[in-house]
Amino acid sequence: MNNMKKVLCLILALIMTVSLVACGSKDSDDNDEVKDPVYAVEAGSAGEEVALAKGWKVNSVDDQAKALMEVDAGTSDAAVIDLLMAGAMIGEGTSYPDLTYTERLTEEEYGIGCRKGSDLAEFINNVLNATYTDGTMQKLAKSYGITEDVLVEQLAATDFEAKEGGDVEYIQKKGKLVVGITDFAPMDYPDANNEWIGFDADMARIVAKELGVEIEFVVIDWNNKVFELDGKGIDVVWNGMTLTDAVKEAMECSNPYCKNAQVVVTKAAE
Repeated sequence: MNNMKKVLCLILALIMTVSLVACGSKDSDDNDEVKDPVYAVEAGSAGEEVALAKGWKVNSVDDQAKALMEVDAGTSDAAVIDLLMAGAMIGEGTSYPDLTYTERLTEEEYGIGCRKGSDLAEFINNVLNATYTDGTMQKLAKSYGITEDVLVEQLAATDFEAKEGGDVEYIQKKGKLVVGITDFAPMDYPDANNEWIGFDADMARIVAKELGVEIEFVVIDWNNKVFELDGKGIDVVWNGMTLTDAVKEAMECSNPYCKNAQVVVTKAAE
């Protein structure tokens, strides 16, 4: 009987040992499991669109500046942002010297968005043509670190005539052009005095001057840009906006004025 008890005890001990080893192996396997990288993107942006199309796990944030903060803080593995912003914000001598871009995902163009059917788009096109022709656009681009090769040569001007009851008449009567933006260097961003500057901001000021009105910059939720336009909370979206099919369907857009790409930003290898 005693021998039988000893045998049973040995079998029980063996079972417990095997179970513990199996548990340890499972825990080790779980720890070794490779997790999918998380990409920080601006909600409603072309970067979010391309990341989702690729099936990537995304962390959608308010703007591209915050996407870079996520990578820098280590709370996201990478970010998908505009090449023009990457050129201004990451690398040696910038706000994020330890970040770099590793992959170019798309080739695209920027345009300016107005309400569907708005005559303001044609008015803006004529201003784009004039500033490109006389070199003002190139000079402004250079002042913000944007190289001339990314600017799009402008189409010929048209014989513009404001529509009765159209947006140009509406804006001139109220005396103000309201521009929807986000914090997006080098296109729109606040200076030390909290005044909005940047390539897009300065170009928008030229349009306001040509209209004979004041200008107001309003920070918008990028996801709600069409609602802001249609509700007349703003008159134009001018913020490095990629001319996607969805954008062109929802808005009356200007001619392209700048080339861009979506790029993947990560921490630089040490």
